Amino acid sequence: MDSELVSAEIYEVDDSGERKGGGVAVSCMFNPFEYAVAKTNTYEEKSRNRSSVPRVEFKKAGAQTLRLKLVFDSYEAQEDVSQTTRQLWKLMESKTRQEGSRTEKVPPPEVAFEWGVFRFVSVITNMTQKFTLFLPNGTPVRAEIDITFTQHKDLEDYPGQNPTSGGGPTERIWQVTAGDRLDTIAAAVYNDAGKWRLIAAHNGIVNPHRLRPGQRLNIPAS
Repeated sequence: MDSELVSAEIYEVDDSGERKGGGVAVSCMFNPFEYAVAKTNTYEEKSRNRSSVPRVEFKKAGAQTLRLKLVFDSYEAQEDVSQTTRQLWKLMESKTRQEGSRTEKVPPPEVAFEWGVFRFVSVITNMTQKFTLFLPNGTPVRAEIDITFTQHKDLEDYPGQNPTSGGGPTERIWQVTAGDRLDTIAAAVYNDAGKWRLIAAHNGIVNPHRLRPGQRLNIPAS
């Protein structure tokens, strides 16, 4: 029996790092193909007598960062995809409030990215949105989001496990829309149109020209 597909989610959290009631929450339409977590510590080199190797002195610990790419598609519904991605922008908005005679700036909210066993509590520090598919009237119906989360609270260590279940490569789901071809899908997910055969073989596709809108393809790790 196939395991149930778990959708990744980005949602607003409260001061304790838990889901905020009534806060912004965005379910990922397609799970990421991959994600990368990085951390950098800062050291200072100091000279050492009678040695060609310098001594290093720890200065500060850097924040963990999470980088991933998301795809949102509303072609089938014929709706403006930015209505969905606008919720992500709200998670980067700062506001102001009046405290007596002073105006104070309220920072953007803290968020969590959660997918299966992986949960990353952070703030969004960078996001780029690129529209890649449009209706004839110019309405955008597909958007690619590059997003970076930066952790500023040491809440927990995250296990290095596959977000879906535990073993094997991570898969994502691609829902076919009109005009999609295997080579364009491969270019979008692998940055290599020549890997369309990998998708075809994984999904048992004999004729790559017979994709149908609404068809769901399992996209394997390259």
